Amino acid sequence: MMVELVVRPLADAFMQVGVYVAVLVAVFGWLRWRYGDRVTDGLTRRPRIGPLVGALLGVSPGCGGAIILMPLYARGKVSFGTVVAALTATMGDSSWVVIAANPVFALKIHALLFVVGLATGYVVDLLGIDPAKALDDRPAKHPIKETPAPAQPTGALAVLADTVPRRTRLMSAAFWALTIPGFVVSVPVVFHAVDPSLLATALAGIDPYLVIGCCGTLAAALIFMAGRGRFADDTVETAEPRSARAALRHSAHEASFITVWVAVAYLGWQVLSTTTGFDGTQLALTGVLGVLLGAVVGLIPGCAVQIVFTGLYVSGGLPLPTLVANAVSQDGDALIPLAVLRRRSAVMATLITTVPAVTVGLAVLWLL
Repeated sequence: MMVELVVRPLADAFMQVGVYVAVLVAVFGWLRWRYGDRVTDGLTRRPRIGPLVGALLGVSPGCGGAIILMPLYARGKVSFGTVVAALTATMGDSSWVVIAANPVFALKIHALLFVVGLATGYVVDLLGIDPAKALDDRPAKHPIKETPAPAQPTGALAVLADTVPRRTRLMSAAFWALTIPGFVVSVPVVFHAVDPSLLATALAGIDPYLVIGCCGTLAAALIFMAGRGRFADDTVETAEPRSARAALRHSAHEASFITVWVAVAYLGWQVLSTTTGFDGTQLALTGVLGVLLGAVVGLIPGCAVQIVFTGLYVSGGLPLPTLVANAVSQDGDALIPLAVLRRRSAVMATLITTVPAVTVGLAVLWLL
């Protein structure tokens, strides 16, 4: 009873989500480190394709793609429509949850987010909406100065510059030490290629899925607590890592953050459904009310609540139209740096994204 009530949800959070998130975030982190400047440089040279690039960056899993646009907008390098396209297209860190749970479904919903983000961004630019323009006509009390970006260290200099506390490096190494065997064990089990009971029999009754999964979730929780429970480690700096090592450490932090909140969703749902018999059908989260609720939850900044919300969908507790409305509405962590740089623009952007969220959510409801 205790295994199914507590142990398995904790193991599932790491083995069904955490290990895949870690690998995917590491790949995207490496790509941003290797090619990030080329994307942003091309964007500032061709402003007319801004919403297209914004939607592409926004729809990429995680928050990093959308985040790197925010300082560019604050400096007047990209349009407000580019920002709105990115915020509409992004599903934030909750995108990793659906990717790990169902890659085919994830591809479909991300394609939908890209189309909606692209259309919304171009509509905003065609209508000439930009809260920052009114401010540009007045002397700014604290103008954002255009300063050249510091040169990125390379080679041995990059290693010397990439110094972090020893505890952080050890926790990151421990997380990856569990992620690699966890990935090896998880793939055949999750895709039903191997019966987990056979693995336990081969290892004298020790179930590697449960052991590695629980240890992985514990390691993620330690990293999460070491970060003082911050909503995320996503910043402009981590969105553009200085080295491959920095990308790996950020991947461990981001995957840990997601794993912890998915564990909260899985464990809470398992305890609730087991002890009360509640299976989600009793909630008034269907129909128009569900779509409106999904859009309203998407207004909450950050990724923590959105990850839990998406975890409920994966667990079977939410209908598809509610998830779609939430996915379009939410802005992930990208809204936070925008709010710091341009508060009025951040408020306007997050309100604008709720319009296509409700529209698309109702359309999906009608089609179903």
